[in-house]
Amino acid sequence: MLWWIGNILLLVVALVAVALLSRLLGAIERIRKAADEILAGGVAAIGDLDTTPDLLAQTDTTVAEVADGAVRYAGSVAKLLPSD
Repeated sequence: MLWWIGNILLLVVALVAVALLSRLLGAIERIRKAADEILAGGVAAIGDLDTTPDLLAQTDTTVAEVADGAVRYAGSVAKLLPSD
């Protein structure tokens, strides 16, 4: 009789362990899928960054041109304003 109770308990514990393991494996697969999507997005973002040095050089040129224009404008305005 005691063997039957032990066997039933062992069966219940085994079923619970299989159910918990199944849920754990499902969560692992969802995490793996999300990690793969993140990796794919990161690789795509790296492709967009290939032109960054050229864009920064263009920005530097534009900033220098704007600074020159601002200095010329300030000099012209200074000539127009009365000096006190």
